[in-house]
Amino acid sequence: MEERPLDLISLSYISDHIGFYGTIKNAPSDFVVTEVDLTGRLVTNVHGEDLETQWNSEENYKKAKVCPNTTEANIEDALDGADRDICEAVEKENNVFEERDLLEHEVDQYNILNTLLCLDVQEALTNFARSVRSTFQSKVSEGEQRELSLGTFSDKHARAILHGAVRQTFPFLLTFTRSTEVLVKPNLDYQELSLLTSEEEADKFFTFIDAKVENSRFTFEPDVRKEHRTSVHHFISKKFGKLVETKSFSEKGSDALQKVCITVRFREKKGSSGKRQRSEEKADIFTAFTLEKVNLETLEAISYLASSLGVLPSDFSYAGIKDKKAVTSQSVVVKKISPERLHSVQCLLEKKGMKIYNIHPTKQHLHLGHLSGNHFNIVVRGVRCHSGDTLEDLEKTVDEAVQNVKNRGFINYYGPQRFGKGLNVQSHKIGLALLKEEMAQAVKLFFTPEEHDDPVNKAKTFFCQNEDIKGTLALMPAYKVRERMMLRALNRYGMNDEGCLRGWLSIPHSMRIFYVHAYCSKVWNEAASYRIATYGTEVVEGDLVLHNQDANETTSLSDRVHIVTAVEEEERVYSIHQVVLPMPGHSIRYPTNQVGQWYKEALASAGLQSCKFRIGTLQLNVPGCYRSIIKFPRNLIYETVTEINDQSQEKASEHTALKLSLTLDSSCYATVCLREMMKCNF
Repeated sequence: MEERPLDLISLSYISDHIGFYGTIKNAPSDFVVTEVDLTGRLVTNVHGEDLETQWNSEENYKKAKVCPNTTEANIEDALDGADRDICEAVEKENNVFEERDLLEHEVDQYNILNTLLCLDVQEALTNFARSVRSTFQSKVSEGEQRELSLGTFSDKHARAILHGAVRQTFPFLLTFTRSTEVLVKPNLDYQELSLLTSEEEADKFFTFIDAKVENSRFTFEPDVRKEHRTSVHHFISKKFGKLVETKSFSEKGSDALQKVCITVRFREKKGSSGKRQRSEEKADIFTAFTLEKVNLETLEAISYLASSLGVLPSDFSYAGIKDKKAVTSQSVVVKKISPERLHSVQCLLEKKGMKIYNIHPTKQHLHLGHLSGNHFNIVVRGVRCHSGDTLEDLEKTVDEAVQNVKNRGFINYYGPQRFGKGLNVQSHKIGLALLKEEMAQAVKLFFTPEEHDDPVNKAKTFFCQNEDIKGTLALMPAYKVRERMMLRALNRYGMNDEGCLRGWLSIPHSMRIFYVHAYCSKVWNEAASYRIATYGTEVVEGDLVLHNQDANETTSLSDRVHIVTAVEEEERVYSIHQVVLPMPGHSIRYPTNQVGQWYKEALASAGLQSCKFRIGTLQLNVPGCYRSIIKFPRNLIYETVTEINDQSQEKASEHTALKLSLTLDSSCYATVCLREMMKCNF
């Protein structure tokens, strides 16, 4: 198949088979993704059988070749649970989030504003927010509070959605309704807290307060000053005491000093008698369902569901984001909506390429990452040998490739989706510029056009050729929210260093850190490639492994990641499936062998030898995390079939297709597994 200039091309493989060519995602039905819940069941299943029962009953694979289980695969299965526990614990301890999911959430809010507000009002709101932020940063008292009208909205559901979108997008603003008119004003409580903590923490705290997610918690940065902690406690108790409660707990920092953190959590609702209790119970309704979508972004599907039901997109929760060009099924939970109400909109959704079923009441929302993996049914079309051999040779080549991936696994690279679709500039290049605090360079990369002749790239080309910000803003389509926000900031502050910094600060935090995480993912990919090329699949002294698998949630990160000793290497205490590598950050440990030296040299060659992965000017904090080097597909089934291209009877031709059925752990990429199998890049 045609290769594209992605960062995966130069990376190592774990097996040495030949591979083959083919194309994927020719149509959404060629890439079917079904979420696997924490109990190991497909979410499409209404009868409760486990995966093995379902696979055995699949008509499409009755005559398929099933790869045998191996000792290595069984070891991997036994480690799956511990691996997920470690990853979840690392994320909790370091406040690491899945940037794609948060990015989608914030884009969601901007899409709502873009839908409900005309361009003039959007610009007025952005300017108002910028002015309020600037006033707060100067620590000047607001005096008489300003107000901005966003217009009149007769529909109460539209007003509710707008209130939530504004507060989640601009946590330093308050919204209120006067008759049917929605207005905004500065949030003086936000200003007071930002003087006690930081703008970044105040942003996150007020977003947390406004979201009101049941059972959620917010933790401030460690603080050694008791008087200051007391002030924070008093502020929260005074302003939000009826809603939340606070508690301090100790932790030992990297400098061995005991530090204290303040954690905030929502108070448990106490039962009461009469009508009030019944109304509270009604407000706590949660309904679960399976969402099937075809050729739709998860964000787009959730937005349409929210619009159809008259609720906020944030009232929906799901375990993860699914592919767009595919047929995907996943569990979703919606708050405030009864099963009967969901049943009533089923027919409306089919016109949008969506179906909902398995509708039933549940007790709480879903959490990101609460899935055991995804099951894939994939069709690779136009399968052919790299060398153009015979059909018999092709059968042997495919069989060898599938067997190798089953028995030896694949290197758990981040997939090309992580780095964006661009060919000229990808997300990691912008991330590197941000880490080096080269703001103007990051802006230029952000607006570098691709080869496509569409309105977005025309606007970017105009910007690069003329640096005419106003003209570019006029050309940039309204739905390109990030680009327009950046351009408005540049228009106000200029293309100097300060203006470019303001431009980056004008877009949401999760969008900024998305680019930094893309760069860190690129480093991880290259480190994994170097690790396998240098040491193969043997565990060597200095490797990092998952350790202390039975530890509880309070066990510190340093106790969960262990450095392999020389004795452990000699006695083969660990297997390659337990080895992890760090994503760069300020709170991780590096291997102490040649791989650790590789990290040091790679970061130095990129100009990051002194980078602390905390960028105060951009309010970015990158703690880092760990990721397993090797993963295995489970229950891998495949068959090759002959397809006839009968566009005309006279020119009919035959092609070979490969049908695959497999399950991958969460955060694994099917395209990366296929890359190892086919020795191709997508």
